[in-house]
Amino acid sequence: MSRIGKLPIQVPSAVKVTVSETEISVQGPKGTLTQRYQPEVTIRPEGDAYYVVRNNESKRARAMHGLYRQLLFNMVKGVSDGFTRELVITGVGYRAEVQGKALMLNLGYSNPIEYAIPEGITITCEAPTKVAISGIDIQQVGQCAAEIRSLRPPEPYKGKGVKYANETVRRKVGKSGVK
Repeated sequence: MSRIGKLPIQVPSAVKVTVSETEISVQGPKGTLTQRYQPEVTIRPEGDAYYVVRNNESKRARAMHGLYRQLLFNMVKGVSDGFTRELVITGVGYRAEVQGKALMLNLGYSNPIEYAIPEGITITCEAPTKVAISGIDIQQVGQCAAEIRSLRPPEPYKGKGVKYANETVRRKVGKSGVK
């Protein structure tokens, strides 16, 4: 039995879950998310919790069991609390600022980079070197953070670039300079 799939999903009172034949919809104070699901699993309510149950013991059904349980859990958490991903910019002259619907990044290139903020995502700059990305869809928040990080990933010699706040960059030793 899947260790993740068998766990119940506790739904807060402010969140409403609607299950149909092939789609699940979660509505909460921060917004609404919908997800289609495969016929290998069934989503059952029991009290204030929801369970994801597989319909057979095939390999695909076992794989879908844990996947859809975690997707439903993330949807419930997203519409009630939301998700945030923080980025730290390191380097002399490297900075970021929000201008309307775009994030302007100076990352050491000859021209600044303009990153268009996707719909459903909120980007704030607490400082010129700290960027916070938040939204209700964990996949969209993570994808947005990965796209911004890929504009200048941290390099191992000086540590310059854009990195996640909880990421550690393994530093390398440069040339020794001895002849």
